[in-house]
Amino acid sequence: MKKHFQKTILILSAALLLAATHLYITFYTPPSEAPETRTVVIERGSSFRMVAEKLEKAGVVRSADSFSLAARLLGAYTKVKAGEYEFTTNMPPMEVIDYLVKGRVKKYMVTVPEGFSVREIAAALEAAGLVQKDIFIARALDPALARSLGLEGPTLEGYLFPDTYAFNKGMSADELIARMVERFRKVFAEFEFDVEASGMSMRKIITLASIIEKETGAPSERPLISAVFHNRLKKGIKLQSDPTVIYAVPSFDGNLKRKHLSMKSPYNTYANFGLPPGPIASPGRDSIVAALKPAKADYIYFVSKNDGTHQFSKTLKEHNIAVNRFQRDVKVSKKVEAVEENAVTIAPPVAGEPKP
Repeated sequence: MKKHFQKTILILSAALLLAATHLYITFYTPPSEAPETRTVVIERGSSFRMVAEKLEKAGVVRSADSFSLAARLLGAYTKVKAGEYEFTTNMPPMEVIDYLVKGRVKKYMVTVPEGFSVREIAAALEAAGLVQKDIFIARALDPALARSLGLEGPTLEGYLFPDTYAFNKGMSADELIARMVERFRKVFAEFEFDVEASGMSMRKIITLASIIEKETGAPSERPLISAVFHNRLKKGIKLQSDPTVIYAVPSFDGNLKRKHLSMKSPYNTYANFGLPPGPIASPGRDSIVAALKPAKADYIYFVSKNDGTHQFSKTLKEHNIAVNRFQRDVKVSKKVEAVEENAVTIAPPVAGEPKP
């Protein structure tokens, strides 16, 4: 009887030891000691068994059966999140499960530069392998989506805030857009009191900020550029901003001609008074600030100095002198083309416009 009891104890002990060893291997033993990287995409709607088999095939886990058992014991069997994951072959199963449950998917860092339009943003996202350009453009220009996000205007142009984002592969165009709009709202909320004091709507502020963004790459000039446009709006003078015209030119080739300045378009600020109907790009924080807080200056004109900065003038006479001065710096072979075909400055008011 005693011997039988001892034998039973030994058998149970051995069984417990084997079970403990198996559990240890199941939970903590990686398939390899070598840290080789494996990328695994978990599709939406995949069963855990499918996930486990995919991980086994990729060499991320030793056994799909053991990994499935571990997930069941940990209550993680139905908590896996879809996405693209980056594992290493020396990760213990517990860590792999943690990745899957917490959705620690691979991140793609994408920078949306200040002054990018919806189409340029779409191209950048497509280049990063995150979304098809045409799909993104269609969603960003969809009035229904703009309304659902509570934004003024028929499209999301101007509201996709320029910043560096960590996106996940597998995110839809709507999810990408929502993330950028959320960032825009957070930044714009910082200027609540300035917006109220300005008497301008969000859409008008962002429209003006987008023009300021496109007109200069010199941060220190933004308040002065803003002052010129504010002064023109107050005096009833056309803005005559090249970037607004370019925005409406299909497949613009970089050469703005006089025929473009006379084309019929609500974005043609050479032909129409006031602001265009909406933003022409996504302005950054500094351009939004400049739109809300223009410099205290009486400037009405500015002309490029051909070095990335501008010469500002208060009168048409001063402006013409500045134009003549800085056009002398342009090569002779380009002078006629620059004057006759290109519009590289804010032109003097056309006949019939009020003059300062």
